[in-house]
Amino acid sequence: MFVSVKKRTIIAFVTVIVLAAVCMAGISNETVATVFNNNSLRKVPVYSVDTQEKVVALTFDAAWGADKTQGILDILEKHGVDGTFFLVGFWIDKYPDMVKKIAESGCDIGNHSNNHLNMSTLDKSQICSELDYVSGKVEELTGQSPKFFRPPFGDYNNTLIETVEERGMVGVQWSVDSLDWQGKSATDILSRVSKGVKNGSIILFHNNSDNILEALPLVIANLKNQGYKMVKLSDMVYTGNYTVDNNGVQHKNTV
Repeated sequence: MFVSVKKRTIIAFVTVIVLAAVCMAGISNETVATVFNNNSLRKVPVYSVDTQEKVVALTFDAAWGADKTQGILDILEKHGVDGTFFLVGFWIDKYPDMVKKIAESGCDIGNHSNNHLNMSTLDKSQICSELDYVSGKVEELTGQSPKFFRPPFGDYNNTLIETVEERGMVGVQWSVDSLDWQGKSATDILSRVSKGVKNGSIILFHNNSDNILEALPLVIANLKNQGYKMVKLSDMVYTGNYTVDNNGVQHKNTV
């Protein structure tokens, strides 16, 4: 009985010490859980990049409609900035010529799944099918395979992220949501982006949102005034030798 009580006392004491150290270090509760149960380790996609450079990434999800996509490309070219388009499979099938134009513009093309489903509800074989169809179609049309994957609705789990990595891609979310899909005005979109942006931010837009063509020039001008350079993901997000912390911030490994 004495040994058992003593053992529980020691474990409780050690737990308190570790928790105190974690709190002092500012580490999240999720990390605390990981400390005590390595089997519960949660994989996190990239939400932003740890960088001293004033760079950000403009990204555009494309699932429904293409009326404004050429306009976006024209704005990016006019202002001398780059972007990244995440394409859904059925969008690619419907607008193959636009896929080619995006690639020809120099923008990155990312994988956004074939059917725009909640990917965490799928098993591994279904996930593979969703990923492989899009990557195969993009490569067929452009000669290049996507380096990045964005889960529809931002919905992911470990199986998805692991499968994405097995396919040689990096899972990417966003740190600044323009909420353009809600029909927000150009000035509201500008306000959201300008308030949320910082070095290494990944900014989310949609290619056919109501006011994207009015908002995008305002956003670009504002970011330039703040000293930011707008680059495609492949010029900001690391594709190897990196770690992603609990907050989704990607860090380049130093060793």
